[in-house]
Amino acid sequence: MRVSVALCTYNGERFLDAQLDSLLAQSRLPDEIVACDDASSDGTWELLQAFAARATERGVEVRLQRNAANLGYVRNFGQALQAAGGELLFPCDQDDAWHPRRIELCVQAFARDPGLLLLHTDARLVDAAGEPLGRRLFEVLGVTAGELAAMHAGRAAEVLLRRNIVTGATMALRRGLLAQALPVAEGWVHDEWLAVVAALVGRVDTLEEATIDYRQHGGNQLGARERSLGERADAGARRDYREAMAAKMRALARRVETGGLQPPAEARALLRERLRHDRVRTSLPRARWQRIVPVLGELRAGGYARFGTGLRGALLDLAGPAGGRDDG
Repeated sequence: MRVSVALCTYNGERFLDAQLDSLLAQSRLPDEIVACDDASSDGTWELLQAFAARATERGVEVRLQRNAANLGYVRNFGQALQAAGGELLFPCDQDDAWHPRRIELCVQAFARDPGLLLLHTDARLVDAAGEPLGRRLFEVLGVTAGELAAMHAGRAAEVLLRRNIVTGATMALRRGLLAQALPVAEGWVHDEWLAVVAALVGRVDTLEEATIDYRQHGGNQLGARERSLGERADAGARRDYREAMAAKMRALARRVETGGLQPPAEARALLRERLRHDRVRTSLPRARWQRIVPVLGELRAGGYARFGTGLRGALLDLAGPAGGRDDG
């Protein structure tokens, strides 16, 4: 299988060399590296040009693209993926460092499972200097044994329609997914969108081994953010958060309705259940006492367990402040 790395850069000279070095240290070298620079104003472009010469000497094809104006991360990421020609695509952030067997391990997983559309892995968190922080990405995200079991059992849609646990810097995907997934729907971040689309139309799995050093520093755009279960539940109780999530799910449903996505009947039914759950929560009355019947009904129906934080989420919906806004 031909492997392409899709690297996005923007003013990344501080950490870029470490990432580029890690690409050439792979036990299985990529066949192609496509680097899209989003109008950097530092020395990033010059670093990429020097790297291209080094990689070419190793037999790796490198294509560089420099945007005339800044497109933003999501659009730049999309164009990098579309420009890549490999069967397997590896998104690559400028400030991380790949472990030597990242490509090898992921290629093996795709070779074992022809129906696998997207694979993501754990990551080791490191500080700005590249020193380990003693934490793993899955630990910080609160990924549970039940979620991992569901991913391995082919039930990724159940997990990802509840919450995203996939980080773009750790993923690899088949190029064929792009035809259905791009462009990214409004309101979605690229990694969660690709993951949920792949889960609806095919298979997504998790490699529990860390395959990158995920650098945490003040300048990274999508670094790991630790949130306890209680904080996630509190966020889910806020009206603005609920409405934003409901809007994202409606955008996903519109893509299905217009024929852009063609999930099987079981996945469609699961998405309809998520939409129904969102309608219940976003239409709760302002008066607390009037929420009792709909909240208890949704709790009995299993919506809070399947798409929220269970009893805690229901209690927060009942106890949220009265008035035009619920602040959790």
